[in-house]
Amino acid sequence: MPPAKTSQRLAISVKGVVQGVGFRPFVYQMARRFGLTGWVTNTSGEVRIEVEGSSEAVQAFRRSLEAEAPPQSRITSIMSTWLAPAGYDRFEIRDSLIEAGRYQLISPDLATCSDCRREIYDPEDRRFHYPFTNCTNCGPRFTIIEDIPYDRPLTTMKVFPICPECRREYEDPLDRRFHAQPNACPVCGPKLWLVDSSGRRVEAADVIEKAAELLRQGKILAVRGLGGFLLASDATSQTVVEELRRRKRRPAKPFAVMLSSLDEIEPRCELSVEERRLLISAAAPIVLLRLNEGTDIASAVAPGLKYLGVMLPYTPLHHLIMTGAGRPLVMTSGNLSEEPIARDNDEALSRLGGIADYFILHNREIFSRYDDSVVMHEACEKRVLRRARGFAPYPVRLTSAVPQILGVGAQEKNTFCLTRDDNAFVSQHIGDMENLETIEHFEQTLSLYKRMFRIEPQTITCDLHPDYATSKWAAEESARLDIPLVKVQHHHAHIASCLAENGVSGKVIGVALDGTGYGSDGKIWGGEFSVADAAGIDRIAHLEYLPLPGGEAAVKKPYRTAAGYFYRLFGAEGLTQAAACLRCVDGSELDLIKLQVDRGLNTPETSSAGRLFDAVSALLGVRREIQYDAQAAVELEMAADGVETGGSYPFDIAAEGGHRVIRLRRLFEGLLDDIHGGVRVPEMAARFHNAVVDIIVKVCEIIRGDTGLGSVALSGGCFMNRRLLRRSIERLGQAGFRVYAHREVPTNDGGISLGQVAVAAHYVKNI
Repeated sequence: MPPAKTSQRLAISVKGVVQGVGFRPFVYQMARRFGLTGWVTNTSGEVRIEVEGSSEAVQAFRRSLEAEAPPQSRITSIMSTWLAPAGYDRFEIRDSLIEAGRYQLISPDLATCSDCRREIYDPEDRRFHYPFTNCTNCGPRFTIIEDIPYDRPLTTMKVFPICPECRREYEDPLDRRFHAQPNACPVCGPKLWLVDSSGRRVEAADVIEKAAELLRQGKILAVRGLGGFLLASDATSQTVVEELRRRKRRPAKPFAVMLSSLDEIEPRCELSVEERRLLISAAAPIVLLRLNEGTDIASAVAPGLKYLGVMLPYTPLHHLIMTGAGRPLVMTSGNLSEEPIARDNDEALSRLGGIADYFILHNREIFSRYDDSVVMHEACEKRVLRRARGFAPYPVRLTSAVPQILGVGAQEKNTFCLTRDDNAFVSQHIGDMENLETIEHFEQTLSLYKRMFRIEPQTITCDLHPDYATSKWAAEESARLDIPLVKVQHHHAHIASCLAENGVSGKVIGVALDGTGYGSDGKIWGGEFSVADAAGIDRIAHLEYLPLPGGEAAVKKPYRTAAGYFYRLFGAEGLTQAAACLRCVDGSELDLIKLQVDRGLNTPETSSAGRLFDAVSALLGVRREIQYDAQAAVELEMAADGVETGGSYPFDIAAEGGHRVIRLRRLFEGLLDDIHGGVRVPEMAARFHNAVVDIIVKVCEIIRGDTGLGSVALSGGCFMNRRLLRRSIERLGQAGFRVYAHREVPTNDGGISLGQVAVAAHYVKNI
């Protein structure tokens, strides 16, 4: 309680995401409302406030501080101390303080708010059609920040001197642009221009109107956005989308589509209340929606799929382009496949000149590359599948403080993770670490995170796989810095990631199903059942090891996986049966597959669930060769979509070498019987999914019987499969298990870095 005096002073420290979200203007206006004097300031570690006035007013202010906080803020703690009155005569916003070693949480970029949307469409407003309109409630944040505290001189907006009218807004406590750091207008802010693929400027009275006209004509445009370039084209034209695929070297992987409003989405896609909320949220991610039949979206946008990645415009530029184009637009990352998104104007002209016909360029520099996030709503929860714009760099809150650790993540769908205090900063999506450009993106982004959050890792952790680029980088960096390197098995990291996200510290039954992960025995794992926590993992059961003839060739050609499985399970007769089903393997290739399996020539053994899905997809004729990662499994899921059946396929569980091994011979026999019996492919695909769920539930029940554990953690890329995730959660729940799955962190390899630091933190604490 405050001391019993007429005037009281309260010092308040607020931590969390409280910079770049209008927090100081909010504090100023609330202090004025309660008739208080004092000040508010940003520091490198927090927002500090002192308020002075009557005891009732001060306490009302303190209560309202959290209850009425700006919608995009995230308060993690509020500390307050009563002090003797100082005699302040007004309330003011003081200059920010830079404090060595302190850090502040940073807001992600925020989708355009309704007030700014109204302004850009109001002919009487001075920001009419201005594509860089923003305020304290929306606009760029993370992508323009060079360092903390979040003030204009430490952003890429520092090169734009503010005009008198914008300064008036900036200094007016009653204006929503009060202390809005990226504030700008057509007089003083960034500018747009249009060029062709050679970089020659295209003269136009209205750049956006001209760009919209070009899109209507079927041209492909590269548009510089918040975190990089997007490639835009007419999503209703099969010819245009196919040309974009040819130029981008992306033959089949689905594209995302931008539509102007919910009203435009509803005729084309099924839309639940939860999906609607995700689309209109400040994060404005790509949301995977079920596509209605007979829409005007070209089939080449998402070939063979029943779901479409959809987003709403999230910048004024996007809103204006969508209005002018008057149709759905493909909006896909501005890159060649497997490269990072292009960020700078010259870089885009160089890298995208062979893809885009025209470029919309601007002069607001992008400090951080930032892809669009991808989410789905499944099993009653939001599930983040790619974590970037709108989510990073929000931290994952840990259950306790941990040392400063760097987890370098996996080879594919890479993210890294840095820890400080009880915060785990999982980076935005970096990409597949297969080329120099992506590794440079990794290093540049890591440097920024270390600077922003004042982190100097004392430990580095990486995947157990010795040939991952991330593992090699981690080994070199740990040697350079002379700090420990902790290697974490891939599926241990998966389960630890799920536990860290859900705040679980005890042991659970871990179910990790994915395409590939280097096992402690040197084989390729991926169908794993364990007893695990951050401290360790005990492998209890796994899918039986089967051959991958040709290694990576089998991954790209699932028919080889199917043939190898059948040869191992059924011998030469099985190979003949597989060939009859596959219808795409000639005798010479069958002989080669047999030779490779017999002699172990470039034929690793795998327990991968992902490869099992591939083999079944090939066997059923759904997808025998893939053109993008997981295509065979995704299309097998689509084949089963909408089929409600209780049918399944049998399997056996055998004790072997200290583990339980899930034997698949009877499962494949059941599939063969159905194929020969003329059962429809969708029915067989659904039965196979049911069989995988049966395996999960049965093995978990066995482990519960042995250990008494009643909680299950699900992780790994296979759980991006909606049917598998939903039915696993339902069936495990019906069997009496408490089930943990990913929500905010990807279940795929994008979540590996979080699991790595969770494991390494336990290791460091106990050495």
